[in-house]
Amino acid sequence: MKSPQRGFFIATEVMNVSLRKGVKGDLPRVLELIKELAVFEKAGDQVSNTVQQMEKDGFGETPVYGFFVLERESEIIGLSLYYFRYSTWKGRRLYLEDIIVTESARGGGFGKLLFERTMKFALESGCTGMMWQVLDWNEPAIRFYKKYNAKLDDEWLNGHLESSNIKAFFDSNN
Repeated sequence: MKSPQRGFFIATEVMNVSLRKGVKGDLPRVLELIKELAVFEKAGDQVSNTVQQMEKDGFGETPVYGFFVLERESEIIGLSLYYFRYSTWKGRRLYLEDIIVTESARGGGFGKLLFERTMKFALESGCTGMMWQVLDWNEPAIRFYKKYNAKLDDEWLNGHLESSNIKAFFDSNN
């Protein structure tokens, strides 16, 4: 079995990129990439996050997420943002919230580097696996994940409540 560390080194050298853990100073570019992804996913008006909120959430007293960035010529061209979750059935899991490669750099193998680094981090962190979502119409992403023998579940539906819905519920029940 090839060493994952060696594979990353060779790939990043050949591609002339660096892959590293994200830092606070990366957040303005990270938010730009998040907005770019939202437009791609036909939800450009849905991003309400700010650099200040991301700084608090990722670098405050109790960080709730981490990320890797991929740089080429000192510009961040991609990122992988993750956090830990807990499964009552499986234990500690890594949740990949987003993997983003800027549009002009897609198709160059950069998503592969980010995804594989995130998988390696899941193992290094003692996780029993890694989870993520993919839109059912995003065929390139679905094909990408299937190359890793990923299981894509069409049985479970995702639920969510916005804070405004939660507040409205409690306001109406007082």
